Amino acid sequence: MSSLFTRTVLRLSAAVLASSIGLPAQAQVQAGPGAWSSNQTWAADTVNGGNLTGYFYWPATQPVLNGKRALVLVLHGCAQTAAGDVINGSDGGFNWKGAADQYGAVILAPNATGNVYGSHCWDYASTRHNRSTGHDGVLLDLVRRFTADARYAIDPDQVYVAGLSSGGGETMALACLAPDVFAGAGINAGPPPGTTTAQISYVPAGFTAATAAGNCRTLAGSSAASFSTQIASVIWGTGDYTVSQQYGPMDALALRQVYGGSFTQGSAFAVPTGGNGIPFTDANGKLRTTEIAVSGMGHAWPAGSGGQATNFVDATHVNYPSYLMAFWTTNNLRAAGTPGAPGTPGVQPPAGLAVTATTTSSVALAWNGADGATGYFVYRNGSRVNASPVTATNFTDAGLAANTSYSYRVSSNGGAGESALSDAVTATTTASGWTCSTTTASNYAHVQAGRAHASGGYALANGSNQNMGLNNTFYTSTLAQTASGYYVVGSCP
Repeated sequence: MSSLFTRTVLRLSAAVLASSIGLPAQAQVQAGPGAWSSNQTWAADTVNGGNLTGYFYWPATQPVLNGKRALVLVLHGCAQTAAGDVINGSDGGFNWKGAADQYGAVILAPNATGNVYGSHCWDYASTRHNRSTGHDGVLLDLVRRFTADARYAIDPDQVYVAGLSSGGGETMALACLAPDVFAGAGINAGPPPGTTTAQISYVPAGFTAATAAGNCRTLAGSSAASFSTQIASVIWGTGDYTVSQQYGPMDALALRQVYGGSFTQGSAFAVPTGGNGIPFTDANGKLRTTEIAVSGMGHAWPAGSGGQATNFVDATHVNYPSYLMAFWTTNNLRAAGTPGAPGTPGVQPPAGLAVTATTTSSVALAWNGADGATGYFVYRNGSRVNASPVTATNFTDAGLAANTSYSYRVSSNGGAGESALSDAVTATTTASGWTCSTTTASNYAHVQAGRAHASGGYALANGSNQNMGLNNTFYTSTLAQTASGYYVVGSCP
């Protein structure tokens, strides 16, 4: 008997028992206005000066996990503001409203206090990170205010943080400083703890993921045990020449090191539109980090369609809020339940998920309809594929890599929310006839030949973005071309 089926039986039994004695299986939480608040003043910042101000979004929809709301702290980048960029009126900015409505989550959008680094940045490079003062202190106080207010029905096990640039760096700093508070993080082009503002475009000599991990553990102090249940996503653009692209995979590796244990790198997956992700699972098979390189995106927040397309916000590529909410909700290791499980608003997950056909670039799926479902969401490698639910009981996932294995699960959508995920099936696309080949040359020659690209003085393999070392003729690397335009360091698999 699968663990998912066992949990379903237990929750159904609880729901039946509750009904038999006249108790509600799951009370509805208070609906919000479904609009961004007016500008709020939350707390004084005695270190940087001024008050912490900003906005919050309280959805009218119900939450999808355990009948409690998630809380997401969203941090803008330098030269941005909450009003002008994160929400931009009715939410034409970072594009969080749609994800908040879909998952019933509360969103916090504060403004950086003071004028740190001369561009209203978050103080990610502080050498005095602590939980009581400065940006760290006022942000943690803000989270406490909302989790303590019963009106919002916030689940302390569903508190997350995400941000761009200095906000991305502050996101990682907070994830390290307070792993007991943040169950997950979404780091967008954020330098790791221990780097300075002068080092945003390059990784300093001798600074490695182990260095960042050591700094992270120091920040956590006595809260380090909570790293065992934290998850993180890291994202950057392949056209970002403001913050070194090397910091993306370095951030993720540093977090895996503080999470502890062994990790397995999964097959690369496509993120609509224009992103390529790499998942890492722990020894228990739990998805803990993902690394997403967004093809062609510069230094920007990936808002996707519906977001603004100006001032370091990109509306033409990945909808990162949608991705993050799916990633966090599906893989949360702290909330004692699953999305839309019996007894919470939602419907039952579909049964009978099966692979019906595969090609070199697609997988066709089919499943049995679920009672009460008005549509279905498909998840590939733990991430949602379709932004809107499909009404049919079949789906074809296209744009995949040849000869690659993918894991799929499906959820039902209907009533007040989304169901739990179905049992998983695995599909492998057919081989394309592509023959892997290797080339050994200087890093400079690889870049000149189009097998790699330069960033911050280093050479990065095209496709995988793996760091090959300095971009010059004295460093030699072997690159394996595993697909068209995709190279990895080392030999063919």
